[in-house]
Amino acid sequence: MQPIVVKIGGSTLGNHDTTLEDLVKLQKQGIPLVVIHGGGREVSDWLARLGIPTRFANGLRVTDAKALKVVTAVLSGLVNKELVVAIQALTGKAVGLSGADGNLLRATIKHPNLGYVGEIISTDPSLPKALLDEGYMPVIAPISSGLDRDKMTLLNVNGDAAAGEIAAALSADRLIFLTDVDGVYIDSDRMLSRINITEAKKMLATGIAYGGMIPKIEACIRALATVPITRIINGKAPHALLNEINNETGGTTIVAE
Repeated sequence: MQPIVVKIGGSTLGNHDTTLEDLVKLQKQGIPLVVIHGGGREVSDWLARLGIPTRFANGLRVTDAKALKVVTAVLSGLVNKELVVAIQALTGKAVGLSGADGNLLRATIKHPNLGYVGEIISTDPSLPKALLDEGYMPVIAPISSGLDRDKMTLLNVNGDAAAGEIAAALSADRLIFLTDVDGVYIDSDRMLSRINITEAKKMLATGIAYGGMIPKIEACIRALATVPITRIINGKAPHALLNEINNETGGTTIVAE
């Protein structure tokens, strides 16, 4: 059975969230799962505590050497391990790792003005495959290994992009983005229930898709090279993930054709 790849962000995790409960229930049903998480709000909070300014360019966090240490510590340390412990507290089996482990994600500097922000160039899914074979749920932080002037370093990569690359490398059964909106909207009143790659690319080119929806749609397009179906759904609804697997209602489906 091919795994289901789930991208969760801080905006969908709260005191009354059921995502982790759903993940454990699905795992106990024998469904292999790979989780990629974000944590931008937590990163911004810790940067502020440490007096390190936060700056964004084109929706990406400008990451200098000081910020990189905080981003790495918060995402692959604090947020990642809190998720793992929470899953285990619900009697799930999980292992936390980052994209830097086992060369899962390799990247190169995206743009000098962004600092240590990576553009993913290769993916080695051997480690999550091995964990899946042993019955574990890999929980992955979007930190990669990469090159900076011929020297290996850590790089901060977009969590949505990481999810798309990992889903493609695993030939996942499906890729699911849990967001804080109901799906992809063509205007303020009309949500699209289903679009294909051509329509998705047009939405990106014309600016209909904007903000945080851009990397999600781009990741879906990337994943569809090997993944039959990608979904963008509201993860704040009670048992959204469980309902998605059982019923696949609501949200936006993006397919190849």
